[in-house]
Amino acid sequence: MSEPTVTITRRGADRLAGGHPWIYRSDLAGEPRLAGGEVVRVVDARGWFRGRAFYSSKSQIALRQLTREDLACDRDFFAARIRAAKELREATFPGADAWRAVHGEADLLPGLVVDRYGDYLSVQLLTQGAEARRDLFRELLEEIYRPRGIVERSDAKVRLLEGLEQRKGLLAGQVPERVEYHEGEVVLQVDLMAGQKTGGFLDQRENRLALAPYARGVGLDCFSYVGGFALQLARGCQKVTAVEISEQMAPLIRDNARANGAAHLEVVTANAFDFLKQKTESAERYDIIVLDPPAFAKSKASVPAAERGYKEINLRGLQLLKPGGVLVSASCSFHLDEAHFEEILRSAAADSKRDVQIIEKRGAGRDHPVLLGVRETRYLKCFILRVA
Repeated sequence: MSEPTVTITRRGADRLAGGHPWIYRSDLAGEPRLAGGEVVRVVDARGWFRGRAFYSSKSQIALRQLTREDLACDRDFFAARIRAAKELREATFPGADAWRAVHGEADLLPGLVVDRYGDYLSVQLLTQGAEARRDLFRELLEEIYRPRGIVERSDAKVRLLEGLEQRKGLLAGQVPERVEYHEGEVVLQVDLMAGQKTGGFLDQRENRLALAPYARGVGLDCFSYVGGFALQLARGCQKVTAVEISEQMAPLIRDNARANGAAHLEVVTANAFDFLKQKTESAERYDIIVLDPPAFAKSKASVPAAERGYKEINLRGLQLLKPGGVLVSASCSFHLDEAHFEEILRSAAADSKRDVQIIEKRGAGRDHPVLLGVRETRYLKCFILRVA
């Protein structure tokens, strides 16, 4: 093991000791002369060994810890990590054909994200360390999962912070235009190459399945994407409207509805903000509404605008509910924590002049584990509310 050695400050060492795997560039004792993507040996100012990490030459997150132990971070090391993540999913979701297979830092594989959809995988390589092992990770995923095809969706903007270009394409095998998988009794098709992120937003999978006790009467699913929430609503509701702004996604929702025999699911191509505003000015009301928008707060600077956006849609959602109606409201904005999001919901409830109960507080599915002490791995909030 002849990795380069990187020395960190006391503040950096304290951060690692506290359980957080990131070391910022300001906590390096000098700038290493490295290209980026290397596994480095990390020591503190006294020369004491602190672990091994991926080094980035560009990002403000200079080190991402791989292990606290004095282990070789070789092929066997990464294979063991991917297998351990797979074993957790298989134990958690026996018989399921879709889940997040690797959740980056939370699975102790920083920069690597892998989603499984049946016989196909969708992969993101988000850091220099993961990018440098692109071929290795492809080989290991083929060996461990035996997929029919792997799509690479390394087109996330976060790669730019690592000095990496955005890229997407076929990484291995063959992948059809649409891939099919199941969420409970619902069959879903997604476009792994042209869809958002890695395909189907599997972090909401268990939250979609949790809708069964609440689905009744007339339902509304805003920001529908491929119709995952709408199709779960359709299993219990007499009528469902799915609102999706993308003209590319709307036909896919309709196809998914047909595949599930959901003739009572209507698809409306519209801006959800405009749709909700229009409906509050009408007499139409709903028994259950789902609001699952994209992240409104993608940085700290965007939080005030995000607050206004979340407040508006949740206020209108509450106004559109019948007495006893249920609102499922989600936020995937990391920069708004659960307490902050709950306060926005409280404010919306107060302005709607309705008494609102919290029935459930939920987060990302169990295939998106949270690494204790690393807030960055806990981002999704999902509240199930009821108008009393």
